[in-house]
Amino acid sequence: MRPPGRLRFHVRMTTLRQCAVPFAVLLLAPLVSRKASAAESLVYFGTYTNKGKSKGIYVSHFNSSTGKAQDPILAAEIKSPSWVVVGPGGRFLYAVTEEGRIGSVSAFSIDRATGKLTALNTVSTKGNGPCHLAVDHTGKTLLAANYDSGSTVAFPIHGDGSLGEAASFIQHMGSGPDKSRQAGPHAHCTTVSPDNRFALVNDLGLDEILIYKMDPAKALLTPNDPPFGKVPPGAGPRHLAFAPNGKFAYVVNEMGQSTTAFSWDAARGALTAIQTISDIPHEVPGNDGAEIAVHPSGEFVYSSNRGHDSLAVFSVNAKDGKLTLVEYAPTKAKTPRGFGIDPSGSYLLAAGQDSDNVVVFRIDKKTGKLTPTGQVLQVAMPVCVQFLAL
Repeated sequence: MRPPGRLRFHVRMTTLRQCAVPFAVLLLAPLVSRKASAAESLVYFGTYTNKGKSKGIYVSHFNSSTGKAQDPILAAEIKSPSWVVVGPGGRFLYAVTEEGRIGSVSAFSIDRATGKLTALNTVSTKGNGPCHLAVDHTGKTLLAANYDSGSTVAFPIHGDGSLGEAASFIQHMGSGPDKSRQAGPHAHCTTVSPDNRFALVNDLGLDEILIYKMDPAKALLTPNDPPFGKVPPGAGPRHLAFAPNGKFAYVVNEMGQSTTAFSWDAARGALTAIQTISDIPHEVPGNDGAEIAVHPSGEFVYSSNRGHDSLAVFSVNAKDGKLTLVEYAPTKAKTPRGFGIDPSGSYLLAAGQDSDNVVVFRIDKKTGKLTPTGQVLQVAMPVCVQFLAL
């Protein structure tokens, strides 16, 4: 039997008062959920497949609150995706295929729930040995570096994430002092300037970081004036990373086993070398520099060593951009060709190409020092680590 109107109103008001705390919890629940999800990332691992141990691109879910990663699973089957990059907005991923007479780059859509990839299309890089990719900040242009043939290529990105045929192709010319490794050009890295006006291309064979003006709407590249920045002769510039403030850039030198710091003139698109510092405590025969990254805070720079199997950790002088050694941290992974820092800046994942594993390190945000967490992921021949914050 329903109570009379006045009593019914009283019952409803009492019920609301009794439920005030649960209602508040329900109202806050979406906020708590969003905050928790901010700690979640997908992390993609590019690999080599030429020895038959790997099948392509692998993915793991990573939580920066706990530092825990799920066991990696195969995201997409593809030959030797030695470099992968996620486009702005986190909807699409691009991967090189380094095998074959002529290299290629493939586009994928990302399932953000599972991390799995769906192939969109594949286009030729018009050169041999593509090894690096970058997407401009608008998501309209993809840049690729062909190592073996020493060239740079730019592709238009369609609205659905697929790639058009190359709109720009630039063949590098020249050589360096080390005739065994620098007899010709070897493009090794493509980087987009913070203001999206320039494309920078490290060429290991020329000891130069070539600088191009970029029109991302048309995927067009034209030589800049000044046309390049220089590292010491025979150093062999491999990868480049900008500081978050856009005032400095850092280059790991593969052959020189060193890192060169540059000041960056954004108005002119000009690099000026200000320092070159060793990445190793002593000469290590057969050691090669590999990857470089700047901490999200801008306070630290990390460079990896293949052979010494370590990460050189540097602190950054905020005024002049120069580096000071903090430590040489053993990676506990053999041949750390690639590594990545999670979006929160709390963890670093180092990929062991020749130990088939990825080692998780905690980053001390005050000192930059690295401490292994004890978690080691099993991935066959991992060579590239890329995060996608969810």
